Amino acid sequence: MDLYSQKSNLKLILLLLGVFIGISTVLYTDHLANKMADEEKYKAKLWAEAIARKAKLVRYTKELFTKLASEERRKVNVYSQSTKFLLTVKDNDETTFFNDIVTSNTDIPAILADDKGNIVGARNIDLPKGAKTFSELPEAIRKQFSVYLPIVVDYKVSKNYIYYKDSNLFTKLKQTLNDLLETFISDVLLNTASTPVILTDEKMNVLAFGNMDSSQMVGHDAEMQMINKMKSANEPVVADLGEGVMRFIYYDDSSTLKQLRVFPFVQLGIFAAFLIISYFAFSNARRAEQNMVWVGMAKETAHQLGTPISSLEGWVEVLKEMNGVKDNPQILDELQSDINRLSLVAERFSKIGSVPQLIPENVKDCVERNVSYMRRRASEKVIMTVRCPDDLQFKINKQLFDWVFENLLKNALDAMSGEGRIDVDVTSDDKHVIVDVTDSGKGIPKNKFETIFEPGYSTKRRGWGLGLSLTKRIVEEYHNGKISVKRSEIDKGTTFRMLIPRVA
Repeated sequence: MDLYSQKSNLKLILLLLGVFIGISTVLYTDHLANKMADEEKYKAKLWAEAIARKAKLVRYTKELFTKLASEERRKVNVYSQSTKFLLTVKDNDETTFFNDIVTSNTDIPAILADDKGNIVGARNIDLPKGAKTFSELPEAIRKQFSVYLPIVVDYKVSKNYIYYKDSNLFTKLKQTLNDLLETFISDVLLNTASTPVILTDEKMNVLAFGNMDSSQMVGHDAEMQMINKMKSANEPVVADLGEGVMRFIYYDDSSTLKQLRVFPFVQLGIFAAFLIISYFAFSNARRAEQNMVWVGMAKETAHQLGTPISSLEGWVEVLKEMNGVKDNPQILDELQSDINRLSLVAERFSKIGSVPQLIPENVKDCVERNVSYMRRRASEKVIMTVRCPDDLQFKINKQLFDWVFENLLKNALDAMSGEGRIDVDVTSDDKHVIVDVTDSGKGIPKNKFETIFEPGYSTKRRGWGLGLSLTKRIVEEYHNGKISVKRSEIDKGTTFRMLIPRVA
């Protein structure tokens, strides 16, 4: 198994491990969230049941109050009639009977006044000091004693008036009922489950709402929208308050419960973002480290080549002066050609890591120069063709871009095992020169289209796997271009495509 297969397998294992950890964490968190959600729902259910029971209590209390009110009014009526009879009858037995009824009144407030409004007496009420007439009483007291028509006692010569109101017991019961109703509404709106609620009457008029943003309840349409939303989530609680008074309580899940439902997905998003950021951070760090290694290796290679090249050039000069070599100048030409080639290689390596100077050049001249160079070193069974317009230009660094062509053509030759075809087709668009290098070699698997540009990847036993990596670096980092595998089929061939900015 090669390095990149091991690397791919390791990435896959780490990815699966990360996915397993992420899914396990999210599932466990989702389990906890669902558990808490169930508890929230249980609280809301208990609250709804408690509200329904309290509504029943309010209804029963109102029914009881109605009965007590009826009884109290009956007592008031008996008291008033007895007082009237007491002041009009002459029979002693009847007088004693009605007097017992009147004096037994220890709860019904009453005020006796003459026909001029002067207060004659009072019972079960403390009147303000200084108030001698009914009209001098405070407005609040006069209003309370004006609910019922006064009892008129006609003496034929003059008249007295008995002003009375509900008994003290009845008033206290009424206040208790009002407090119970207020407590009921308070319990609806301020519930321990923090549940958003809306209280309406039978006609869907909103009476009150709680645990909600008031901006959501501006206008009738907004109110109805919230009511329908709550109705679709939970059945409303119907509160029968008696005497035909119905209240409807609409409620929704609490904000805490909604956040609990979303939390696992938020956590998954954070976990995914962390993995992505970590991946890019490590990739950038690794790429920066590779760049430093590339630059250092390239410059060291150029430095190491410099000394033997200088020495070889000196020996060539010595050989030129020897008689035996003068008779065979072809040897010197070949030596000089190889030295020039070594110098070119050293110059190429020296430019790695530096900002290269880009000079406009005719595309056809560049392509034909490199194809001609490789054609002389290829097998006669390899056919090389070039199709390129005459007037295209791009900006390149000649030494580095020749290296790109050399690597692409060498890879094409290696893929064909000494027999086949290499076609170089050049076209253009508005912004780029498009160069396609097609061979009839053994092809590249689709899952290796990106891997072949990684440093160290090679299909050759003795290959270093640096050619295509250098090619990609020179094209994309130094020439602002793009290189990729356009297409490839096993045993049919491969096409590499380069996009280089053109000169307008």
